[in-house]
Order: sequence, then structure tokens, then C-alpha cells
Amino acid sequence: MLRKEVNEKSPLRILESSTRGGLGPGKLGVVMARAGVGKTAFLVQIGLDDAMRERPVLHVALRQELDHVRSWYDALFDDLAEVTELQNREQVRALVNKNRVIQAYPDSVLPHERLDDILSLYADKIGFTPKAILIDGFDWESGKVVARAAEIGAFQITAKRIGAELWMSAVTHRVSVPAHPTAIIPPCEAYSDLIDLAIFIESEGAHATVRLLKDHDHPRPNDTHLHLDTDTMRLVADELSSVAKNLPPSSFTLLSGGASGAEAAFGETAERHGAHEVTFSFAGNETARRRGLVELSDEELERGGVHETYIQAQLHRIFPKTPRFQRLLKSIWHQVATAGEVFVVGEIQPDQTVKGGTGWGAELARHFRKPLHVFDQVKNGWFQWKDGDWKSVDPPRIQRTRFCGTGTRHLTETGRKAITELFERSFESR
Repeated sequence: MLRKEVNEKSPLRILESSTRGGLGPGKLGVVMARAGVGKTAFLVQIGLDDAMRERPVLHVALRQELDHVRSWYDALFDDLAEVTELQNREQVRALVNKNRVIQAYPDSVLPHERLDDILSLYADKIGFTPKAILIDGFDWESGKVVARAAEIGAFQITAKRIGAELWMSAVTHRVSVPAHPTAIIPPCEAYSDLIDLAIFIESEGAHATVRLLKDHDHPRPNDTHLHLDTDTMRLVADELSSVAKNLPPSSFTLLSGGASGAEAAFGETAERHGAHEVTFSFAGNETARRRGLVELSDEELERGGVHETYIQAQLHRIFPKTPRFQRLLKSIWHQVATAGEVFVVGEIQPDQTVKGGTGWGAELARHFRKPLHVFDQVKNGWFQWKDGDWKSVDPPRIQRTRFCGTGTRHLTETGRKAITELFERSFESR
């Protein structure tokens, strides 16, 4: 009974009630999102859900290491067990391991013959025939569309032959994704006829939402109303997820503007620890960091536009009206909007705002109700925005897999040390 209760917290169970009976054997479901916004976690939730219901799962991971995928399963299982107060945790963990096989490859190529060979091998050697096949990291864009469609169609034929559902992930791109899409988007648009169920995950405020873009032949897919934890992709609960502490640094992504000073120090430290990095910029803007550079178009920058009256009211000061500075403010929105939490190095002023342009990032974090920590270089301590005030707190740890690191260009040695120690506390015990 307890196992069933855990399964019912999976987004897939709720999603099935919003669709026309879920996915189904031999059918293809695609989970789409921008890089770092939960595709792997969502597929792992599907795998956990099926394995805990004793439905065998084959998880094929491309461009990933086996230990990396295992760490996702372990962390998400521990998170579920924690929030559901699972009593027989190790017995259920053993059940998951028994009903789940992970196959990892360093490249993004998966010929259908390789999938057939994997299935034949496990069927012959250990009598393992999956009811769900998960393919994470598939390259939807290399080669010709006709050849790629043939491969995907072959995957479906294989899944249908053994009576398994087929789930795949796909990375979408900024320039081809409208706000709140309602139909299948590139790179999957060309394969719409092959896709039975299409899901798009987008970061929204402090959480992620799921949009149903295709539901078999239903002309108007239902609104799912699913709000998920950005790290675990389980249904949102009030408590902060502890899943991040169980994941390796390579599962984390720093969002930043790459400017000299604090942002450059965040980037250098993230790279040193093996975390990923996304650096938001725009045409004509020079950045100290270029790792993971994303150059925002004018249209994308406008998504982060906020009327100057609001900015003045919240920060009690006027920023330069030069085009470059206004674009800079808009780019900060992209750093904060899809982050699970925000870390700032700077100075908290008497009016409770943060000094300089960095203050806009802190204000956006408060507006989006994201966990916000500021290291005040003058007071030499960490502060958290909580219950409408700044609270002095113990040095924090990075808790979310997608986090923003920003701050002043005038970084002191104390501030640099605070950034270094933040990463050490968060990652060096993993």
C-alpha cells in the first residue's frame, strides 16, 4: 500500500489522468525542454514509477556516464522515500534495482540495431523484457529528417513488438520556442506524425510547469495544471527538496552574466568543480566568461523587459537609460527566471535593496519567490531574504541543480573566498 502511495506522487500518474489513457505500448512520448530544465529528471521519475510497480524499465542514456544516471535514480528515490516517509526503503530500493536496467553510451548515436541487440541480450541472459524504454540524449538534429524518422519509427516497431512504451527526451532551442507553446516545436516538429504524446517543461517562477502539446489524436490537449519541483520533477511540495545533495557536480548548472568580478568568480569556480555553466549575454556585450555563452536576441531580451517605473519603485533609484544598460537589465531576467535559487555577492543597503545593478537580480529573485542568499562584503556574512526581511544565516549550500550566481564587479578577497567556500561546502563531500 505504501509503495502505491509513493507512485501516486509521480507526475506521470497525474499526467495520465489528463491524457487519453496515458501513453500505451508501442507509442512514443517525447519530453521536451531547454537544456538543464528537467528532462532527465522527468524520465527518471517515469522509470522509478514503472519499476516500483514492477514494470521492467530499460533506460538508455546517451552522452552520459552510467554512474551519473545511477546517481539520478538514487537521489530521486531517496527524495521520494523522504517526503512519503517510506518505512521499507531498502526493500523498495531493491525492487527498483531489480526492475531497472541502465545502458549508457558516450555518444549520441543510437542505431535501432543497437537497441535491438540490447533487448535481445538482456532477454536471453537474464530474462529481462522491459515494459518501458527510456532514451535520454538522442540527437534529433544531425543527418537528414527522412533517415532520422526511419530510426525513430524503428524504435517504435521494436517497442510495439515487446509491448513496451517508448519515451524520449529532446532539447529545444531558445530561438524556436515561443512563450507557452501549444503545439510541437523544433527539433521535434518534423516528426509530429510519429509522436503520440508530447510534453514541454518550462521553468516558471520557483517551479516548473508541464504543457501537453500533443495527446494522441485529440485536437485540443487538456491543460495539465502540473507544477513540479525544478530538481526532482515530482509534484511540488512546500518543503525544499534535498535531492541536490545526492547528485554529482556535473548535474548542476550555473546561470550568470559572465561579467568581471563576482560573476566571473562564480564561473571559474563552477568550472573547477565540474558544474555546467550558462552565460547570458547579447550582441555587442563583452563578457569575462564565455563558457556556455548564450547570446540573447532582441526578441528574447524583451521577455525580460520591465517598466522602469516598477524598477524605480522597488529599488529606489534610477539606472542609466543607455541601450546597453537597459539590455543588461533585461538579460538579468534570464539569469534569474529559470534558476531554482539565487546567490548574490554585494552589499545590502539600509533600504533592504542590494547595491548596484546586482540589486535587480536580487529583486527579481524576491519577486519570483526564489530562495535568495546574499553575501554582504561589508558585513562579512551571509544573509537570506525570509519573511520580508534579511536574516543573518549560516553559510548556505547550493540546493538546486539550476542556480544563479551573480554580484558586484568590485569583488573583494572576502567575497571571492565566500564563493569558493560555497562550492566547497556544496560539492567536495560528494
